[in-house]
Amino acid sequence: MPLPPTLSPDQRQAALEKAARARRQRAELKEKLKMGSVSFSEVLDRANQDETVGKMKVLAVLESLPGVGKVKARHLMEEVGISETRRMQGLGSNQREALLRRAPGSSS
Repeated sequence: MPLPPTLSPDQRQAALEKAARARRQRAELKEKLKMGSVSFSEVLDRANQDETVGKMKVLAVLESLPGVGKVKARHLMEEVGISETRRMQGLGSNQREALLRRAPGSSS
């Protein structure tokens, strides 16, 4: 197994800050989904432009929707035929449409 690249202290600090910023953005987005201030369709649209949103797992986004928990999110993904490890930017157009039709609170 190859070793990770050797980083200078400045590079390491920059990488840590970038990771923390991405975690904060993901947490804020999930909270906005829970509160209903952002719709699922808006998150799908943002996944194409925003790298942080695009790299979020579909399962985590669905679980953040009001009224959807771990079990409902998994059932929904199974119905549509999406792997639990799929990320937002990796969804195909048919999968997006199917999720928009079935996801609660996804005002399209």
